[in-house]
Amino acid sequence: MDRREFLLGAAGLTLAASPLGVLSCSTPHRSEKGSDLKLSFQEKTAPGKDLNERLDYMEALGIAALEPGGRGLADRVNELQQALRGRDIKTSAICAGFEGFILAEDPAVKAAFDSSIRDIIAAAGELGSTGVIMVPVFNHQKPALPHTLQTREYLCEQMHELGEYALKHNTTVILEPLNRKEAHYLRQVADAAAICRDSKSAGVKCMGDFWHMQEETSDYAAFISAGEYLQHVHVASRGHRRMPGEDGELDNYIDGMRALKQLGYDKYISFECGTDGDRNQTVPAAVELLRSQWKLA
Repeated sequence: MDRREFLLGAAGLTLAASPLGVLSCSTPHRSEKGSDLKLSFQEKTAPGKDLNERLDYMEALGIAALEPGGRGLADRVNELQQALRGRDIKTSAICAGFEGFILAEDPAVKAAFDSSIRDIIAAAGELGSTGVIMVPVFNHQKPALPHTLQTREYLCEQMHELGEYALKHNTTVILEPLNRKEAHYLRQVADAAAICRDSKSAGVKCMGDFWHMQEETSDYAAFISAGEYLQHVHVASRGHRRMPGEDGELDNYIDGMRALKQLGYDKYISFECGTDGDRNQTVPAAVELLRSQWKLA
């Protein structure tokens, strides 16, 4: 059995075991939209001594977009616009960077969140970003509102306001579910999608992260559950959060990629990971692995 046969067989077994396995068989038609794999790198993913060297490397590798960090983004808009000018590289999502958190009990912490995320959203709009990634609360952020229905209703109200603000700046806010080691609130993609729906704003979206999706029973089902709200995807190796491929056969993304193709997903899959090796070797190897698995999906 060669590698292609192994991966196809593994993907088939995973899908058959998933609760939505039947759905994949009953929806054979794929959207032509989103048929191309669009990869994105965070700012420190590619090797290079500065941003321009990294962008040169990304361009040579055919990477479609850059995912900048959100901290201090308003002061970097011109820098990033100049660096991207004339390149075939877009801005994907903006990775957090705000102060405070949305479910803070302390009014001063919540106020810091409200102010800083709006600054990032406005800057994201100037850069043509697909959205600003946010987590409602990390485990270490206290005191936080309790995990109750009232808190969920409050979160939906707050997300509606942020979503409408984001739309005015031609971008979105993107809810990211995390695994239980990092967050007690919002751990599954379907829950994030439900909050998007109940926020009643087209500016509220969600994402999936292959690393955090260890909380899910099926990559395929997780992405299908996001549906129209899916705006971004993160990827890393599935054992130690390194470059895809550094954890060997664990790094199988075909099940999730099949769902992305069936959804007609046309946004980005962005690297959020470190590496234990030489980036000049591990980065292109990871890109090749994802491209080969996308074809198999």
